[in-house]
Amino acid sequence: MNIVEVNNISKRFDKLQAVDDISFSIEKGKVYGMLGPNGAGKTTTIRMIMNIIIPDSGSVSILGETDYRKISHRIGYLPEERGIYRKMKLNDVLLFLADLKEMKKKTAQVEIDMWLEKLGLAEWKKKKVEELSKGMQQKLQFIATVMPQPELLILDEPFLGLDPINTNLIKDIIMEEKKRGTTIIFSTHQMESAERLCDEIMLINRGKKILSGTVGEVKRQFGKKAIQLDYTGDNSFLNNSPFIADYNDFGNYVEIELLKDAIPHDFLESIVSKVKISRFEVMEPSLHDIFIKSVQGESKIGGKES
Repeated sequence: MNIVEVNNISKRFDKLQAVDDISFSIEKGKVYGMLGPNGAGKTTTIRMIMNIIIPDSGSVSILGETDYRKISHRIGYLPEERGIYRKMKLNDVLLFLADLKEMKKKTAQVEIDMWLEKLGLAEWKKKKVEELSKGMQQKLQFIATVMPQPELLILDEPFLGLDPINTNLIKDIIMEEKKRGTTIIFSTHQMESAERLCDEIMLINRGKKILSGTVGEVKRQFGKKAIQLDYTGDNSFLNNSPFIADYNDFGNYVEIELLKDAIPHDFLESIVSKVKISRFEVMEPSLHDIFIKSVQGESKIGGKES
């Protein structure tokens, strides 16, 4: 069953075509990554899914409904622009938001206590929101999003402003939600997170869908032509090789993209007498590399970058 069905949605703001004829669907229990540079159209797409913005054309169906009012309590949404009632105490604001999601007060209080403890905010329970750091406020809003156990969880840049420890904590909770059967959409600039968490991804640039599919499918489109090489010696072979299309040199470690028809073994034979090799590994391209190449390619096709 598809939890989300987006069909040919578009949105223009004056002269800006923010979203241009985008379609996708998400099956129940999947983690779907919406990737793209700043201004690509990710947040506008999410806002149309959430019925905050009405598409100029196309349609959106969530949980089998086109009327958002019927299923709003079954959706959890963490917006990119954070906003929570700063003058209220943590416990009070969470009770209020739980009531909006039709949670019973006793049930909500049990969940609040559990989540505050889990995210390290228990001792702040009776403090005002404005007394929290930005990272703590982000965790509070995340609690408000996941606490009602939504069937669809939409997270727009959920790791924004979090330190590595709390980023890992949120990642773990996202995976727990997936195991619970929750369908998850999340937008992020962190390609490593998308690569680890997502079942499927969609890359958007300039309002258009550039590519989509499972992480494995997307990587296979770009082939297994990436080499990770640890070596000592002169790096002149990087500029004089008939096998190399591009490379990123970090000193004694280099990431290499081979030409389309190049054979990794032939490249290895060509350098064994020139440098001392401690590691030679053929790798699938990372989502980071795919992101950069896809977006740069689209920018060249589309003319000058905006």
